[in-house]
Amino acid sequence: MTRIPVVSRDEAGPLLKLFYRMARRQFGAVPEPVAVTARHSGLLRAYAVHELMVGRAARTLPVSVRELAVYRTATVVGCSWCVDFGMMLQLHDGLDIERLKSIDDYATSPAFSAPERLAIAYADGMTSTPVTVTDEQVAELEREFGRKGVVELTYLISLENMRARNNHALGLTDQGFTSGDACRVPMP
Repeated sequence: MTRIPVVSRDEAGPLLKLFYRMARRQFGAVPEPVAVTARHSGLLRAYAVHELMVGRAARTLPVSVRELAVYRTATVVGCSWCVDFGMMLQLHDGLDIERLKSIDDYATSPAFSAPERLAIAYADGMTSTPVTVTDEQVAELEREFGRKGVVELTYLISLENMRARNNHALGLTDQGFTSGDACRVPMP
């Protein structure tokens, strides 16, 4: 149960009901971070616009690199909601979610490519406290992904740190996007 209750459909005004309907159509359910953030309409608008813009802008890196770095960040922070949602997104992107079982062994696992390993290690360095990113690590990432790719990767990992810590603090847990035999959200 969330520490701050979600805004139910019954409590929602007309604009929020429309927003919920769009979210339900896209994800199969209203994501609980959205329904809790709806307690603050200004932040909900900012959150929605920001997520939409980031989704449209982050296209430099290969999708597997982006999704694995974000997923790793969620697992390190311990946000079960983010892990659940991230698995659903990877499934919809046609990625192999079975390999996520070996993400803790990414450095040696044949399930991950060299560029994916670099991104996962960077997520680890950025998510640890204190941050352990090195100049050499960034230089290697730049050789692999270019400057624009490093900026994108850094932004996405930072954003997932914020999402995961926000969700964790508010008591948001796994919503069931990938529970059961099939993903709850219809495949695109």
